[in-house]
Amino acid sequence: MANKLSNHHGGWIIIGTFVLAALFTVLPLPDWLEAYRPEWVALVVIYWVMALPDRIGLLAAWIAGFFIDVLEGSLLGLNALALALVAYLALSLYQRMRMFTAVQQSSTILILVGIHQLLSFWVLTANSQNTAPNLIFMISALSSAIIWPFIFVALRYIRRSFQVT
Repeated sequence: MANKLSNHHGGWIIIGTFVLAALFTVLPLPDWLEAYRPEWVALVVIYWVMALPDRIGLLAAWIAGFFIDVLEGSLLGLNALALALVAYLALSLYQRMRMFTAVQQSSTILILVGIHQLLSFWVLTANSQNTAPNLIFMISALSSAIIWPFIFVALRYIRRSFQVT
């Protein structure tokens, strides 16, 4: 029994990465740089879904998204829905993504984060809360794809260093 309990450790490390990603999400940036902000929480969700699909899934993504909604003061459930969709898609692709090269993974991240951004855009437009006059908000999907290899390596290093299983 003790071995089963000790096999699943590192929950605080996972939570810590989500909290750090949330802090990066609300970190103040200059107005000209705001559009380039990567979707930190989405990247962390995708990583943990790829690394530990049996522990991190739709519920964890929904909770993280709900936390971001509260933290940002956005429409309640918007990020929760978007991150749950991203987690679902990542869960359906995680075995393939593990085999992809860094460029292929970045391309997949571009699509997944782009879906996140488009869903948020559509919901905000439907609620008359959209402030983006064009698709400039999609640049954050590109910046997320560009930094994905670094995020992947950093989170994998953390996971292996702290033996998160």
